[in-house]
Amino acid sequence: MILVTGGAGFIGSHLCERLLERGEEVLCLDNFSDYYDPALKEENLRGLLGDERFRLVRGDILDRALLEDLFRRYRVRRVVHLAAIAGVRASLEDPVRYVRVDVEGTVNLLEVAKGRVEQFIFGSSSSVYGSRAHGPFREDDLADAPLSPYATAKRAGELYCRTYQMLYGAPVTVLRFFTVYGPRQRPDMAIRKFASLMLRGEPLPIYGDGSSLRDYTYIDDCIEGIMAALERPFPFEVFNLGSGRTVPLMRVVELLAEALGIEPRIEHLPEQPGDVPVTFADVSKARDLLGYRPRTPLEEGIRRFVQWLRRRSP
Repeated sequence: MILVTGGAGFIGSHLCERLLERGEEVLCLDNFSDYYDPALKEENLRGLLGDERFRLVRGDILDRALLEDLFRRYRVRRVVHLAAIAGVRASLEDPVRYVRVDVEGTVNLLEVAKGRVEQFIFGSSSSVYGSRAHGPFREDDLADAPLSPYATAKRAGELYCRTYQMLYGAPVTVLRFFTVYGPRQRPDMAIRKFASLMLRGEPLPIYGDGSSLRDYTYIDDCIEGIMAALERPFPFEVFNLGSGRTVPLMRVVELLAEALGIEPRIEHLPEQPGDVPVTFADVSKARDLLGYRPRTPLEEGIRRFVQWLRRRSP
């Protein structure tokens, strides 16, 4: 059985779906946090609840007793740890919450899983690379000072994973996600947020001049990377999962406008603390060791996303 924490979320629900398609037994743990509307997470899992190989547990990685009970009751052999409080800007407002969930919660899970699992995969973030003017970013080229509490918490989680691997031996893979987007994307993330605002005829808040560069990764490519990591355990490795291509923010707005057939209204705002000018994944290591090959260009990914969004209310 594979435990997926945060399994009702954007990436987690897609992963659970894919694992079930492959015939795996899946234990999904999610606390349905109010970071965004829990009803959206309920919707994410609607098609999975009838599958006898899928078990949903509503609970928190901060609940050590619950984790112990789950590992006693179920034959968990692999863990994909995606549960986290995400978001750079929100972490500036409540950094303590990020320490609790993203650091303490990760250590709780590592502590309970030690000696019991065959593989542990940790979902990290491109934010650990901090601010730099150029890319691509290699896995061994980290910033000395991450720019947000969220980035620092994710880096701390990576280091705890390394420590537990050295002490207790279970293979650990760290996956650094680069701006994943697509159907079921969180409503606070730029592509979904902008599309929803455009459909409502509201202005788009653009922080700075819109020239910031991001490496946008379509959800299907991200899931392929996670599946590849599950199939190829290493004692300890870190991989970037991105597209290997950067796109300016204003180009994303243009693509959304074309797909929606709506002329956007732009509201320029000051740059925000914690934001970085560029994220850019060097995916050569993931390509060489995992066989990872992102296949979805942003233009196609946004078209698919808009098709999904139009089928539901923004």
